Amino acid sequence: MQIRELDLKELQIAYDVVSQFHTSLTYKEFEDLIYDMRHMDYKMIGIFEADALITYAGVSIQTNLYHKRHLVIFELVTDRKYRDKGYSEMMSEYLNDYAKIGMCESVVLF
Repeated sequence: MQIRELDLKELQIAYDVVSQFHTSLTYKEFEDLIYDMRHMDYKMIGIFEADALITYAGVSIQTNLYHKRHLVIFELVTDRKYRDKGYSEMMSEYLNDYAKIGMCESVVLF
């Protein structure tokens, strides 16, 4: 098992998992939105078993007056074949550590 950032060449495998939650989202819309979100330093993070993406998280470190410096979790989706096996909790723990390393004061689920 590996937790790592996905690159833009892996959009299709990210879409395959994300579309299980966002069922009306087309691949073209997904691709366009990912490119649009680059300005906010949007990161795609995944849990992988071999080459299979198990859990996807879309996150960004942001700053505002209310939350100060914080990690925003925009998406957290586990492939339906792997649900109820603890992967979402594993990703949540990883993201909490990611936020600490990024000097965030909190984690916000959007």
